Amino acid sequence: MTAAAPAVVGGPVPGPDGRLRCPWGATGPEDYRAYHDTEWGVAVHGEDRLFERLCLEAFQSGLSWLTILRRREGFRTAFADFSIARVAAFDDTDRARLLADEGIIRNRAKIDAAIANAHAAQALQGGLDALIWSFAPSGRRKVPEALSDVPAVTDESTALAKELKRKGFRFVGPTTAYAMMQACGLVNDHLKACVSR
Repeated sequence: MTAAAPAVVGGPVPGPDGRLRCPWGATGPEDYRAYHDTEWGVAVHGEDRLFERLCLEAFQSGLSWLTILRRREGFRTAFADFSIARVAAFDDTDRARLLADEGIIRNRAKIDAAIANAHAAQALQGGLDALIWSFAPSGRRKVPEALSDVPAVTDESTALAKELKRKGFRFVGPTTAYAMMQACGLVNDHLKACVSR
């Protein structure tokens, strides 16, 4: 009789359906599981769709991602479905409306950053999609087996954050840039044995 292989510390764990997932997508609330299984790590393209992800990652800074997930529809309503053109046209009346909106995170600096980022996105030659995806890592990467194998920052995310800041974007440090890269499928950080890999 052979003993079962020991579980990898920080490795995939079975969810309620018995399938192995990244720990954060297996044992947490259903919101996390659905996001893990259907969105996280899936390639995202399109100016407004990437603008939304960039904004939401900035709003998440210092907070739980679950907080953002549960308010995402409120954010979409408040920020005109993250239409770059519409958000760039927001004025002081819109800022006041957003600061009073209980359906979003009411942080003045993050709200101002979202509006400023819409202006920066409009000014980009070649577009936000081309800029962000130009920082996708090339070549093969080591597949993470445990959460400890997943970086918080990479050379690519540092370079992307630096370029976004140079182009006038705010709230886009290397950690936020890497979280967006993970969420938008520029990298695949699902663990090796995860069902979503």
